[in-house]
Amino acid sequence: MSISHAPPNSPGPDISGTSTSEAPAADASGPASPALQPVVPASARRARVPRWLRRTTGPLLLLALWQVLSATGVLAADVLASPGRIAQVGWDLIADGSLPSAMATSLRRVAFGLLFGTVVGTGLALLSGLFRIGEDLVDAPVQMLRTVPFVGLIPLFIIWFGIGETPKTAIITLGVTFPLYLNVYAGIRGVDSQLIEAGESLGLSRWGLVRHVVLPGALPGALTGLRYSLGIAWLALVFAEQVNADAGIGFLMVQARDFLRTDVIVVCLILYAFLGLLADFIVRSLERLLLQWRPTFTGR
Repeated sequence: MSISHAPPNSPGPDISGTSTSEAPAADASGPASPALQPVVPASARRARVPRWLRRTTGPLLLLALWQVLSATGVLAADVLASPGRIAQVGWDLIADGSLPSAMATSLRRVAFGLLFGTVVGTGLALLSGLFRIGEDLVDAPVQMLRTVPFVGLIPLFIIWFGIGETPKTAIITLGVTFPLYLNVYAGIRGVDSQLIEAGESLGLSRWGLVRHVVLPGALPGALTGLRYSLGIAWLALVFAEQVNADAGIGFLMVQARDFLRTDVIVVCLILYAFLGLLADFIVRSLERLLLQWRPTFTGR
């Protein structure tokens, strides 16, 4: 028995079961094509800096400029105190308990005014938006009253309700009612009529249409109105606490004005701003929670 040997340069048997003649030949005319890379959106490539850092850059730069102007004497202390002085005064007001007490009083006033304004504004908007007879009876008087500056009603409220807490709460309630009414009413009337027809074809009752179609469709407008109302609530609080107040952040500002304490005034203004930002943050978090079903554009 003889054993045949293959020539040294001849290809050996293919143990993988695939003929070597079928293997793709490399392109001799150029280099091999590069491997495919995952496609990364341009917005993701740009976002190398954390967003929280970008959002705080502007306020920090403004604070640094403020400190520099105060240190160089461009801003006199009797015109605007330095950030360091304001921080020290704020800590002193916290330590003696005057600032927490004033903040609690102001928060209580805003909470009651916001609660009453939300109930009144939303109730009127539902009555006017869901029923034509309600619109005929409610919308015209509300549109007339909302053009009256609520700040101009402070003397009248003092005559009606005295100088206690009632006129202050009434001013905040009035400031909250109209933005909420307008946005809820517009949200109800902005619901697509085709959705109403689709609900009727599915056999939904009138209450079923309101519950499953109209109210969810009006919810984005209602939350937008709530954000506007919160801003106006703090604005109304500032005016309300400037008149015949014996407690609250506005009362501290009035006392500081009488003694020419710009540092205390700025502390109170900063506190107003932070409370307003906190309230807005709560409403925006509520929007993200309740409006998960509605994807929106978030910027690039």
